[in-house]
Amino acid sequence: MNRTAFAALAAASLLAAAPAFAEIDQQAAAPDVAGRAAATAVADVVVTANRTAQPIERVGASVAVLTQAAIEARQTPAVAELLAQTPGVNYTRNGGPGAASSLHIRGAEGHHAVVLIDGVKLNDPSSTQGGFNFGNLLVGDAARIEVLRGAQSTLWGSQAIGGVVNIVTAAPTEALQGSLDAEAGARGATYVRGGIGGADERLSWRLAASRYSTDGFSAYATGTEDDGYANTGLSARLNLKLTDAVSLDLRSVWSSGRADFDAWNGDSRDYGKTQELVAYAGLNIDLLDGRFRNRIGYATTDTDRRNFNPDNTVQTLTFDAEGRNRRWEYQGAFAVTEALNTTFGLEHEKSEMKTRSPADWDPNPAFGRGEAELSSAYVQAQWTALPGLTLTGGLRYDDHAQYGDHLLGQVAAAWALNDGDTILRASWGQGFRAPGLYELYSEYGNPALQPEEFDSWEIGVEQRLFDRAVVSATYFNRRADNEIRYEYCQSGDTHPICAQLYGGYYQNLQKTEAQGVELAGRLDVTDRLNLSANYTWTDAKNASGGADGKRLTRRPEHMGNLAVDYAWASGLKTGASVRYVGETFDDPANTAKVDAYALVDLRASYPIDDHLEVYGRVENLFDEAYQTVRNYGAAGRGAFGGVRVRF
Repeated sequence: MNRTAFAALAAASLLAAAPAFAEIDQQAAAPDVAGRAAATAVADVVVTANRTAQPIERVGASVAVLTQAAIEARQTPAVAELLAQTPGVNYTRNGGPGAASSLHIRGAEGHHAVVLIDGVKLNDPSSTQGGFNFGNLLVGDAARIEVLRGAQSTLWGSQAIGGVVNIVTAAPTEALQGSLDAEAGARGATYVRGGIGGADERLSWRLAASRYSTDGFSAYATGTEDDGYANTGLSARLNLKLTDAVSLDLRSVWSSGRADFDAWNGDSRDYGKTQELVAYAGLNIDLLDGRFRNRIGYATTDTDRRNFNPDNTVQTLTFDAEGRNRRWEYQGAFAVTEALNTTFGLEHEKSEMKTRSPADWDPNPAFGRGEAELSSAYVQAQWTALPGLTLTGGLRYDDHAQYGDHLLGQVAAAWALNDGDTILRASWGQGFRAPGLYELYSEYGNPALQPEEFDSWEIGVEQRLFDRAVVSATYFNRRADNEIRYEYCQSGDTHPICAQLYGGYYQNLQKTEAQGVELAGRLDVTDRLNLSANYTWTDAKNASGGADGKRLTRRPEHMGNLAVDYAWASGLKTGASVRYVGETFDDPANTAKVDAYALVDLRASYPIDDHLEVYGRVENLFDEAYQTVRNYGAAGRGAFGGVRVRF
């Protein structure tokens, strides 16, 4: 079945049309990263690429946009699983919902992607390499998700090497609006989420809450006891227009999760608790009749993680970590002329973390602590050089308290030809990432680490056909020097940690390389029937020392998605999806193989009236036994059903 699914995906990617999820909601203006609506409602707009709303045909980088309609149609609660249906994206998870999850964009490490909610970074300074754990991130009140692929460090900072994921929460457009979604299904799963808000000429507000729980399944692949998960989420946003030119933004997102997990070699009663808080306050000032827009903001993220083993006799707490990030920023956007726009800003970020691993033999160890400060300035110019031809160039200056100053550059071009039926895109960018706090100061830390450096480029084409189809093809390439990985001690290693029985620590590897091709498409066969598909070939490998040529761990060489959707005359909507992920390796030596797999899902929805809709889905229809990480379990077949209420 896997070979058949793979062949079908590759063929469909060449013959079908528009990038999956590339359609943009043409009824609503896209909010910028400050949460404000764009000045005018423009079809096919992208926010993340330039930190301001831009028509997609002017963007030189590859981007996928999941509108609220697309998010609801797929019915997928976990954001990582939803994003894996877009080109170039794969995820790995150590078990079921709530388990540690990493998102890999174009074969990059999980911590090489910047994750945002309404423009506020979520990355956790206390995580193993400063990345974001997608395990606790559910769809919640998300109304739009943008996935920007490739190096984006100029505007989004040094960590945006693989790409950027920006989640935009719902904003009201009427005096009073509300929503309620409730579903239940396999493995005792329930998911309830709702929100209420309103908007008038001066004030816009929304409050939302969600609760997800499941009995789960064994995190250890051959285990016998279930590992459950529960998550509670709250969010709030408010925009107050103080004058016609000045507005105040306040936003916050909070979540609390509890996940059961297993030991690396079998069942256990271990569990972990995670609390995450994101808060933002900003003042927006528009000058010169809106030509000069300014934003001054303060953002904070707090992540607290604790793991427990109730079978320990002295100390049940086995892991304790806290990560804090504080950021002041100014962003300006100035329309110099109708053809020339600039975006520029200043940022100051302070990160802190502390972490420890208590045990019965050492119940109260000292915390490993660390902090870092980073001051940055950036500028980007976007110029319509010729009708349809948009050139973008930018620079970023980073002054790291420990690693000094670095200057990064990025250039991109987008050329819309034949009245926009053909779009050519190309971009090149640099990346610089200082070692994370955990890499430096945890019990596995190495203070001698050096920064990672990256160069990335891509070139692609998008073609519209007969007003019913769009196909796209993109080639990408990324090279890294001094990339940091955890390595076990070798014979003769004099690092102090190697005196331990099972010692290892973070080290700089010389070089890694990744290249690949993304094919995507969508075909509207009729007004009711459409097909969408994408296929990604990724060659991600170690290019240093004796490991030269070995594939990077947990990076599939082949992966893709195929979806078929049909809207019946009665209002019923039905669909089917296939996701294929090729074989991967779970170790640097490429000796531990994880088999390829293909998953088939079915879905349906039916509107009872303008305010009520019922829906249902079957995940993993053929009960495929698969793993994303070796020896960790994955969900079997499951059926789910629910209702949506809008008022």
